[in-house]
Amino acid sequence: MYLIRFADDVNDETLLDSSEPFRMPEGFVPDGTEPLAFTLTIDAAWRPAKKGDEIGQFDCGGNNHGVYQLEDGSYQILVSDVEERQCSLLQATPDFKEGTVTLNGNFLMRHFGLNNSLMMMYAFATVDKQTVLMHASVVRKDGVGYLCLGVSGTGKSTHTSNWLKYIEGTDLMNDDNPVVRITDDGIVRVFGSPWSGKTPCYRNVEAPVGAFLQLKQAPFNKIRRQETIEAFASLLPSCSVMKWDARDYTGTCDTVAAIMERVPTYFMENLPNEDAVRMSYAAMHLKQIDTVQ
Repeated sequence: MYLIRFADDVNDETLLDSSEPFRMPEGFVPDGTEPLAFTLTIDAAWRPAKKGDEIGQFDCGGNNHGVYQLEDGSYQILVSDVEERQCSLLQATPDFKEGTVTLNGNFLMRHFGLNNSLMMMYAFATVDKQTVLMHASVVRKDGVGYLCLGVSGTGKSTHTSNWLKYIEGTDLMNDDNPVVRITDDGIVRVFGSPWSGKTPCYRNVEAPVGAFLQLKQAPFNKIRRQETIEAFASLLPSCSVMKWDARDYTGTCDTVAAIMERVPTYFMENLPNEDAVRMSYAAMHLKQIDTVQ
């Protein structure tokens, strides 16, 4: 759980339409068993006392956001859209448990800035909860989730949309940034999130993870299970992570390593056709990997 506060008369909850399915019921009071992951305050009047030193760029949905750091370790993240318009400035404590954001521009710009700031707050605040935000498209079949990985343009959404078309009883959980978490029972689960890229799929659903699938376009279809090092190299780049932050990077690496111990990862060279879907379904869901190599 996390808390969002609006501290001005300019912005309101209409900026968070994709978060509506995840809102806690009216009158809900936390019982204290699970502390808030973070608190984010939206304040149009807020301005940072000083600007931090630039330490990197964070790629978020194809947009590079500037990352700055103050002497006390606090972060500032400047969110810009595809037209390079500055949409928001986020300042957060080193552990991202507390943050303040000021929004700029028209409704669409402020909507983009807030939702990207919220996504980064979530990704970096939950690193100590065996939780990662992954760049993936995920489908669910028979109550089990399967995540397709790969850089933009690899065909993740095409492959999962073909699952919906050709594999009966399949549904889409999220098309861009699902949450993956090792829950207290040791099971790796995938959750829908308020961030789903260009596909409006904002569903408060969950499922145990059956497998991860690293995709690569090819003039043929072939699938195999990845070994440990290769699987790590597939999973880690798919996670939202700041490599320059020791806490975030170490925590993410530890979580990825724990995920690998529990869930298989496959590599598939594929065409965007039905045969590819039948092949990945057989390998990941039916566990018939030997018959489809």
